[in-house]
Amino acid sequence: MARRAAGGRGPHGDDFSFVSPAVKYVLFFFNMLFWMISMVMVAVGVYARLLKHAEAALACLAVDPAILLVVVGVLTFLITFCGCVGSLRENICLLQTFSICLTIVFLLQLAAGVLGFVFSDKARGKVSEIINGAIVHYRDDLDLQNLIDFGQKEFSCCGGVSYKDWSQNMYFNCTAANPSRERCSVPFSCCLQDAQEAVINTMCGQGMQAMGYLEASAFIYTNGCIDTLVNWIHSNLFLLGGIALGLAVPQLVGILLAQILINQIRDQIKLQLYNQQHRADPWY
Repeated sequence: MARRAAGGRGPHGDDFSFVSPAVKYVLFFFNMLFWMISMVMVAVGVYARLLKHAEAALACLAVDPAILLVVVGVLTFLITFCGCVGSLRENICLLQTFSICLTIVFLLQLAAGVLGFVFSDKARGKVSEIINGAIVHYRDDLDLQNLIDFGQKEFSCCGGVSYKDWSQNMYFNCTAANPSRERCSVPFSCCLQDAQEAVINTMCGQGMQAMGYLEASAFIYTNGCIDTLVNWIHSNLFLLGGIALGLAVPQLVGILLAQILINQIRDQIKLQLYNQQHRADPWY
C-alpha cells in the first residue's frame, strides 16, 4: 500500500480507460448509417407529401405511404441521434435512452408478430379494413394508386375479397346512378397480363364488374388480394422469418453495444473517482 501510495497512482494509470474505442466507434458509425437513412426517408416522405393536392392529403391521411415514411423516418432519426451523440460524447443518459427505445421497438415488433399469428382472424379483418379503405381512396392519392396497382399486378389479384369490391370506389361504383365513365370497371392492374403487349391498355377493365366470375376471369384476375396475400405468406414463412431476423439482429446488436459501452463508462467514472480520492488521500 505504501509503495502504491508513494507513486501517487491508483490500481490503473491516469491514462488508462475502460472505454473501448472499438465499441464506441462501431456503435457511433452503426447509428450514423441509420441516422442518414432516416434523414433520406423523411426528405422523400416530405417531398412526396408536398407534391400532393391539399384536399387529397386531408382525404387520405390514414393510408398515405408518405406520412408513414415520415413518421418512421422521424422516429428512427430521434433514436439514432441519441445513439450517435451518446456514443461519441460517452453520455450515459443518451445511451440509456437509445437502448430503451430500441428495446421497446424490438418488443413491439415481437408482440405484433405473435399477436398477428395468434389472432390471425382479427389481423385478417384489419388487413381487409385497410385494403377497403385504400380502394375507396384509390383516385385520391397517386402514390396509393401506384402502390395498389403494383400489388395487384405482383400478386395477380383484384380487390379485397373479389374484383367486385371496386364498387366501393365512387368512380368504379356499379350502381345505375353513377355518372362516371369508369362505372362498373376495375383498374387496369386487374387485367390479365400479356407479355407480347407493347402498350398497356388502361381501359381493359371496362365494365368487368357487370360480368359474372366465369366470364370476367377471361379478362381479369377475379381472386381477391386478401386470400392471395394470406396464401403467399403461408408459402413464404421462411423468407418472412429471415427478413424479421434481419431486422431484429441490428437492433439486438445496437442494444448490446450500448449496454457494453454504458458499463464501460460507469467503470471509467469509478476509476476517476478512485484516482481523485487517491490524490486527496495517499493512504486511501
